[in-house]
Amino acid sequence: MGVPLDTSPEAHQMQIEAYRRMGGHGRIAVVFRLNELAREMAKSGIRSRHPEYDEEQVHLAYARLVLGDELVREAWPGRPLVQP
Repeated sequence: MGVPLDTSPEAHQMQIEAYRRMGGHGRIAVVFRLNELAREMAKSGIRSRHPEYDEEQVHLAYARLVLGDELVREAWPGRPLVQP
């Protein structure tokens, strides 16, 4: 993996060193936090596009984005597919 186009080689090296100092548990914590932030951003986008949705509809719309129609139908039978 090369240096990202928006990052100087020096900054990239500092980031790699910081991740190494974190150790495995620290890096895993970062991954989980980034995943949580991405999930919340996606849900925020759904709420922005569909202000009429309640929290269950937001959850179902997010599930549809992540899981796809087939799995959502299996997991929540009888529920309509909600537009993300």
